[in-house]
Amino acid sequence: MTMFGVAALAIIVAMALALTRAIAGPSLYDRVLAGNSFGTKTVLLIGVMGFLTGRPDFLDIALLYALLNFVSTIAILKFFRYRTLSVAIAGAEADKPAFKPTADEGGAA
Repeated sequence: MTMFGVAALAIIVAMALALTRAIAGPSLYDRVLAGNSFGTKTVLLIGVMGFLTGRPDFLDIALLYALLNFVSTIAILKFFRYRTLSVAIAGAEADKPAFKPTADEGGAA
């Protein structure tokens, strides 16, 4: 097994650990971070597999997947903060979350 085969195996193990964290994560942000980490490791795996198979065009696919991973992570975080994906046109009110935090989420009881 070559060095890149071992690297691919290590990336797959790290992906399994990230998937475990995404399923068992205690908070929403742990799950989002684990999903982003899984996507980043997928980009690495696509690059390594492209090198192993001798197809450098896999790097283009990996870059496209990295961009998709970044945009989807930002969209998920925006949705869970504001409860909408629409663009706010209101002036000073645009930064305020659409929900009031409860005592469990850090707000006053």
